[in-house]
Amino acid sequence: MRKAMTWILLSLLAVSAVPVWAQRGAGQANQGRNDPATCPNAAALAALQPLSQEEAAWLVYMREEEKLARDVYLALYERWELAVFYQIAQSEQRHFDAIGNAIERYDVPDPAADETAGVFSTSKFQTMYANLVSQGSASIPEALLVGGAIEELDIIDLEEALGVTDNTDIVRVYTNLLLGSQNHLRAFVSHFQVLGELYAPQYLSQAAFDAIMDSTAANGNGNTGRSGNFRRK
Repeated sequence: MRKAMTWILLSLLAVSAVPVWAQRGAGQANQGRNDPATCPNAAALAALQPLSQEEAAWLVYMREEEKLARDVYLALYERWELAVFYQIAQSEQRHFDAIGNAIERYDVPDPAADETAGVFSTSKFQTMYANLVSQGSASIPEALLVGGAIEELDIIDLEEALGVTDNTDIVRVYTNLLLGSQNHLRAFVSHFQVLGELYAPQYLSQAAFDAIMDSTAANGNGNTGRSGNFRRK
C-alpha cells in the first residue's frame, strides 16, 4: 500500500507542471466560519500559503479517496439499504466537497471533475472501487468490513498528508476530515459488533485502532452514522 501510494504521488508530480503555488511561501489562510469546506473571501485568498508539489499531490489523492468512500457506501446502501451507509455517504460528500474547495482555492487540477459515481481518473481507485463493492455485496458483515477498511486507510493517508504540510488552511481541512473518519470507523465497528462479530483492525496497528476506539467521538464535519440503530433506512 505504501509503495503504491509513493508511486501515485510521484506520477502526479511528474505529470503536473510547476505552477505559481508550487513555490513555498509565507502567509496564513483565513477560514470562513467553522467549516473547512467554506471558501475564503477575496481578502483571505490573497493570504493563502502557496502549496508545494507534494502538498498539491496529496490534495489530488485525497479528493479521489473521499470520492471512493462516498461511491462505495452509496453502492452498498443500494445493495443492503442499511442506514449507516447512507448516513456516512452524506458525510463523505461533505469531505469530498471540502477537498474540492481546497483544490479550487489553490488552482490544482481536479481529478474528480467528473463526479459520476464509480468513475475514477486513476486505475488504482477504479480497481479499488470494483473490488470493494464486490466484497461488500457478498454479505452485510463483509459490507461493514469494507466500510472499516476504507476508514482505516483514510485515517492512515490523512495522517501522512498532515505530516508533509504546515499550511494552516490545509491542516485545518485534513484535521477535520480525520476526526470524521475516526467517527466513521467507530460507527462501522459498532455495527459490525452488533452482529456478534469481533472487529480486528485491517490496516491500522492494534495500538492506533484501540486509541481511536477508546477516544470520545469528535465533531468531524458530518454525520457519523453512529447515533442510529442497526436498521434499514
